[in-house]
Amino acid sequence: MKIIAVIPARYNASRFPGKLMQDLGGKTVIATTYENVVKTQLFSEVFVATDSEIIFDEIKNIGGNVVMTSNHETGSDRIAEAVKNIDCDIVVNVQGDEPFLKTEPLQQLISVFYNDSSKEISLASLKIKLIDIEDVINPNHVKVITDLQNFAMYFSRAVIPFHRDQELIADYYKHIGVYAFRKEALLKFASLEMSPLEKLEKIECIRYLENGMKIKMIETNFVGVGIDVPEDLEKARAILNQ
Repeated sequence: MKIIAVIPARYNASRFPGKLMQDLGGKTVIATTYENVVKTQLFSEVFVATDSEIIFDEIKNIGGNVVMTSNHETGSDRIAEAVKNIDCDIVVNVQGDEPFLKTEPLQQLISVFYNDSSKEISLASLKIKLIDIEDVINPNHVKVITDLQNFAMYFSRAVIPFHRDQELIADYYKHIGVYAFRKEALLKFASLEMSPLEKLEKIECIRYLENGMKIKMIETNFVGVGIDVPEDLEKARAILNQ
């Protein structure tokens, strides 16, 4: 299998415009993410996919691979356009605002497809257990519930599952927005209209579920910093200074 990585990079993020071009230890966030993905040595090629000339020039200036795309509502749609004419089997989507992603969780995602001889899995993604109640109730943290085989049943910004019986222990999991797709599943996704629940929740992976595609969730202990708001950037800088 030929496995590539694509980093979707939008300049005008709604909650933190220009975040990918913010300084992080002397480099921009997007340059740090790109270089860290390359260093894993897991991929035949690594690309940034963007509709921003600023980000395009940034990646070109560090000698990276970058593809200019049209404007898209979701990262998956952007990646689908970028890889349409690229020869590959598996596409790993690494978020541009996750600069500290490690090799192990990426290896876990890739291994899903080597173990899927029947090719029933359309994509794989990561989840991590939430401990603090503040994180559980935070709508910026997308929660996921799975079936007994760890296939995703639903994603939500709301608290799921609802803890009705307080005598039972409830486990909550945050979805980490790193995906590994079969290329054909990704192109199918891009051919479909945005689904009703996807529109309500503003969570793109719901479109896969609403169209009958299977998402395998892998539990990880990886703790990074997704830079969604300015406070997250300060956390990332603190990690670098440790």
